[in-house]
Amino acid sequence: MSIVAETLVTNADRTYVQLRSDIVEGVIPAGSKLSETELSTKYDVSRAIIREAINRLTACHLVERKANVGARVVVLTPEGLVELYQVREALEGMAARLAAQHMSETEINALQTLLNDHFDEVKNGESYYQEAGDVDFHYRIVQGSKNNHLIAVLIDGLYHLVRMYRVQFGMAGPRVTTAYDEHRHIVRAIANRDGELAEILMRRHILYSKNSIERKLQQVPLR
Repeated sequence: MSIVAETLVTNADRTYVQLRSDIVEGVIPAGSKLSETELSTKYDVSRAIIREAINRLTACHLVERKANVGARVVVLTPEGLVELYQVREALEGMAARLAAQHMSETEINALQTLLNDHFDEVKNGESYYQEAGDVDFHYRIVQGSKNNHLIAVLIDGLYHLVRMYRVQFGMAGPRVTTAYDEHRHIVRAIANRDGELAEILMRRHILYSKNSIERKLQQVPLR
């Protein structure tokens, strides 16, 4: 690969990650129309790179295309949340059960260490922000399932849309400390190799999170 091609790939990946982050965190608000011209200026890249990023964001459900409208950021709705979290509850419950079977002792210890690192953030009950990827509790458990099809659906397909709901509506307030405690119980079940309990606890945890986010969403004015 030429140096020019490597630069284009790097720019494309960097732009995609930055645009994705801005959407997930609400810097670019839900429902916003995405203009290739405006975004190419904002991120200082070509329209082709923006177009590629938008296509990738469409594939992971953060952007939707509509006739006579073009590309826009998805709108977060109570109905969309319910559908997404029904799938998430079932599949992440399965992931927790499989993680109890397949995670190594080293991986489980690392998961416990991750939770310990999160404790300082949540002890005041104000926020429980988890960066995307390997420092995200749920990401670790999905990877720990060792099931490639499950990983593809949850990480490649739904992960960033789930994060969008979590980051914008689910990582602050009174839910913070209870969510952290639920994480601790899930880890304990995985460490005890109790897959059935790990699945029950994970499903319950996601249901509680859905209920909390749904209440906040219902207070948001319709666009």
